Amino acid sequence: MYKFKFKFLFFLLYTLVPQQHSYSQDIPQNLKEVVDSLLSKTPKECQEIHSVLATYSNDSTALRYIENRATTNKYLLGEAYALNQLGNLYRDLSIYPKAIELYQSALEASVKADNIELRVNSLNMLSTVYRRTDAIKSALDSSQEALELAENVAEPNNGIKRSITVSLNSIGGIYQMLEQYDLAIEKYERSMIIQKELDDKQGLATSHQNLGECYEYQGELEPALKNFRKALVYNEIIDSNRGKIIGNYSIAHVYVHMGKIEEAISILENNLLKAISIGDQKIITTIYINLGWSLIRYGDYNAAETNLESGLSLATSNEFNAEIAEANKFLSELWIKRDDYQKGMSYFKESRKYEEHITNSLNLRYVNDMILRYESQKRANQLDRLAKENETVRLKLKKNRTMLIIIGIFLILLVGILYILYRQSQLNAEKKLLTLEQSMLRSQMNPHFLFNSLNSIKLYIINNEKKNAVHYLNKFSKLVRKILEASSQREISLADELETVALYMNIENIRFSNEINFNIHIKDNINTHNIKIPSLILQPFLENALWHGLSSKDGAKNIDLEIKKGKNGFIEIIITDNGVGRDAAEKIKDSKVLKRKSVGIDITKERLANFSRDYENFFHVDIIDKFDDDTNPMGTQIVIYIPTI
Repeated sequence: MYKFKFKFLFFLLYTLVPQQHSYSQDIPQNLKEVVDSLLSKTPKECQEIHSVLATYSNDSTALRYIENRATTNKYLLGEAYALNQLGNLYRDLSIYPKAIELYQSALEASVKADNIELRVNSLNMLSTVYRRTDAIKSALDSSQEALELAENVAEPNNGIKRSITVSLNSIGGIYQMLEQYDLAIEKYERSMIIQKELDDKQGLATSHQNLGECYEYQGELEPALKNFRKALVYNEIIDSNRGKIIGNYSIAHVYVHMGKIEEAISILENNLLKAISIGDQKIITTIYINLGWSLIRYGDYNAAETNLESGLSLATSNEFNAEIAEANKFLSELWIKRDDYQKGMSYFKESRKYEEHITNSLNLRYVNDMILRYESQKRANQLDRLAKENETVRLKLKKNRTMLIIIGIFLILLVGILYILYRQSQLNAEKKLLTLEQSMLRSQMNPHFLFNSLNSIKLYIINNEKKNAVHYLNKFSKLVRKILEASSQREISLADELETVALYMNIENIRFSNEINFNIHIKDNINTHNIKIPSLILQPFLENALWHGLSSKDGAKNIDLEIKKGKNGFIEIIITDNGVGRDAAEKIKDSKVLKRKSVGIDITKERLANFSRDYENFFHVDIIDKFDDDTNPMGTQIVIYIPTI
């Protein structure tokens, strides 16, 4: 996998970032002639200016020269055009503060020139940068102002129509950031109607890309893939390197969701070098993170770590908060797969911190934006009311008082509804917990077990083995009492749990003619009285080992329960049997007319997941198939990880 050193990135950025040049240096004669011609004609339409200067739109030195000459000759439209194009270069390199500065200068020039088209263009470009930097209020202001200006033009030319599509895409992008995907899709589709009318391939590429992202976020992978491929086709037609890279890594992202991991990795690796060549730090960061995520799914953890750390470093240095959150999330997943739960939890907490920061930031800015707009409208209404007669003012105040009362009542009702919903949520959680406990009790006290146990004791009595009958009757009654006591408690000590399962195994062993060798091993000087676990969680695993692993086995039948200290503050409970193995047990189960349905393990896992919410770490269960040197099954091992922190 590719790993690039930051010295190379620094060199690449240095050569690509537009620099301030001294205009005493030699300027190509053909550029001077083009600019002289432009200044002599001073066209008023943006399309005319672009047709003359399009060749130099990616040349920072040429654009600086054009801006300088236009400023000197007081040709405001040429100055605004050059500043906007320079802003695009800085924006595409993720140097957003400089891009904003240039777009704002272009906006000032276009206002002075009283040119709606350039003014709308500058506002749209500002909105794009604000959106990328999570400045939602500023982005929404700029896009809505641009859209209002453009739609108020009586007979819009093609340039104005293109600006309307850009504004709609920008507003759609804001809705997308706020996870209002249906609203965003409506804006993008509205934009595409105009883009198809104009045969605007670049705009259609952008709209299809945005639509694909919305569908992917909604989990609709096929529509997402369809739109990404359409975006890629349009970008191929217009030969947009940046667009092609974005389209390819978006397709790779969907492939990972679809399980096409190798195809996704191949696409991402091929596009990483291309991304670095254009110098867009956000795209480079995104590809590193997506490549790391794909490699986790592929199982190459070392390469995944390398790429995720590279992406995290770039995201941190450029303050890409969303990418920082995503990189930490995948690093958490990676370290958990490596069984380093402490490190995994550390990255998970970092991811949550940034996710909450982004969510709070977006919501707060969005609400503030709405409040500001409301206050602005309110002040305008107040100015209008000042011109009205006193009776109109009185009626308006009365209406406001009524409105405040209605709002107050509404807020009270809203608080009441929210409280009811909160209590309902609590009751549902408690009901679910109670249901799990009842299900566990039923699995522990199932009729088959009770009947068979009592039947075994009855046989002792019939055979006049009074001593054995009394012995096992005492054990059986003690087991029933302990199960009933434990079922009323949310957690018990590990010592009590071990005593319960020992009684259970003694009772069950009667049915196996005492053929089961059951042993408990406590290592590392563990004090089982100080370890708390959910009540009655070990019996389902032992029952599974007995009836699926050992009941069909000939010869010695062993079950060992080992307790030892694990890594990162975990206690490991290991249940090992020398049974026939899971594959053979499943075949035997399928061949039986009466199938024994085991739900105890599923209930136990759900109880463990629910119980672990109170801990910094979480419970985890591994099921390991054991084989000899000739790959013959030699039993099953269950490892239960119990957190102690």
